[in-house]
Amino acid sequence: MDKIILASQSPRRRELLTQIGLPFQVIPSSVEEVITETDPGLVVQQLSRQKAENVAESVLRDRKDGGQLEKNAGQEENSREGILVIGADTVVSYQGQILGKPADADDAFRMLSMLQGKAHSVFTGVTLIRKGPQEEWQVTFAEETRVYMYPMSEEEIRWYVKTGEPMDKAGAYGIQGLCARFVEKTEGDYNNVVGLPVGRIWQELKNRKVQTD
Repeated sequence: MDKIILASQSPRRRELLTQIGLPFQVIPSSVEEVITETDPGLVVQQLSRQKAENVAESVLRDRKDGGQLEKNAGQEENSREGILVIGADTVVSYQGQILGKPADADDAFRMLSMLQGKAHSVFTGVTLIRKGPQEEWQVTFAEETRVYMYPMSEEEIRWYVKTGEPMDKAGAYGIQGLCARFVEKTEGDYNNVVGLPVGRIWQELKNRKVQTD
């Protein structure tokens, strides 16, 4: 069975992979992200690819140099074992503007003021990289989900920002958290908004006959 690695420290992505029963370990990417695209679907694919490639390269380099990463993870090194790296990136897009994580509370207020009472899109890009003694492949894709927000008053927005929940999330909100009270409906994969389209990932692995248990 391949060693599955999530190239992200996001607790939400960890929870989603655990939810579908996928065994994995976390090795976050250390790559300096470079964006050359402008379309949100292409941006998240580009960033997910950079993260996955960075971690795949570091793991393979470490194996070659003595397996320190795997020892740190409490695993015995096995250079013949395949690895499968999952890289992901999520952005919110509203009227052509890409909204990442807010810089501060004022930025979070600005984003939420834009999104309240309207519809926007959430894009998550995913890159899967498989490296092994018998097979190597790489696939990158993006999922889009439409999110419709109820109108929010200025007082409601300021209250939500003060909870601190928006500060580490694209678009300044967490659909799985307190902001659920302001979400009217979604069109598409709900988990994609949380941070990872795990249904699509599972299908990609199944179609490529990746052994997961």
